[in-house]
Amino acid sequence: MTRIAFIGFGEAGGILAEELAARHRISIWDCKLTGEQRTVMQARARRAGVQAADSLAQALSDAELIFSTVTADAALEVAQEAASLLSHGQCFLDLNSVAPNTKRSAALAFQHATYIDVAVMAPVPPSLLATPMLAGGQGADALCERLKGMGLNIRYGGEAVGKVSAIKMCRSVMIKGLEALTTECLRGARKYGVEQEVLASLHASFPSLGWNDTLPDYLISRVAEHGRRRAAEMQEVVKMLQDGGMTGEMSMASAAIQLALVEAMAHAQLDYASLEPFCWQRLADSLET
Repeated sequence: MTRIAFIGFGEAGGILAEELAARHRISIWDCKLTGEQRTVMQARARRAGVQAADSLAQALSDAELIFSTVTADAALEVAQEAASLLSHGQCFLDLNSVAPNTKRSAALAFQHATYIDVAVMAPVPPSLLATPMLAGGQGADALCERLKGMGLNIRYGGEAVGKVSAIKMCRSVMIKGLEALTTECLRGARKYGVEQEVLASLHASFPSLGWNDTLPDYLISRVAEHGRRRAAEMQEVVKMLQDGGMTGEMSMASAAIQLALVEAMAHAQLDYASLEPFCWQRLADSLET
């Protein structure tokens, strides 16, 4: 039984922690445990079979493996704080979607514990532990074998911190860009009453993708449910591109569209749960009223 800590108990962290709790001892820490959502988070932890800690230090105190699954904008600060609390023999796995240079900055804080750069290459639901991941950094090759034995679908991606994150973030240019484009395209089409014609044209051009089926709902639902978090990730994508001498203008626009939708929903007092089962047309119409 491995002692594991999760920093961040949101969608990804919550799912992975619950899946691993069947065979390992799991403690969790989340910033929401210090606020008005403390009772809700504690109840959620109990249902998942994990222990909610009273502090970050308590969660990390005897953990062999520490999974960081926080928001992109908090990833570096969390890594630096955790580094000051860890010692030899402990391993910090940074699963957050941030720029390679952000991961490298985080790694510099780890003078004692081991830092591993992890890229989560697909949404954690529905694949759970089978979600494909890449790991990089010194010791990542041996760690991958250990994690595979625990049921994770993870591959070694190289010794250099930042490489696997570059793979993930370049992929995000396309995936989250497609979400943003679909959101803007179909909201516009709905506004002008031409969505059926637009979708038919998209299906004719790309018949294998599912424009005439569930793809539009899926892509827009990802923005509606996680747009704020995804916008923060796209800001990290922009940082990565600018670090490489590019402008990142398309990714900047994707971040703006992702954020604009969730802010429009907040202004209309809509939350994602109230939209389930999700229908992009119903969302678009609700934002017009």
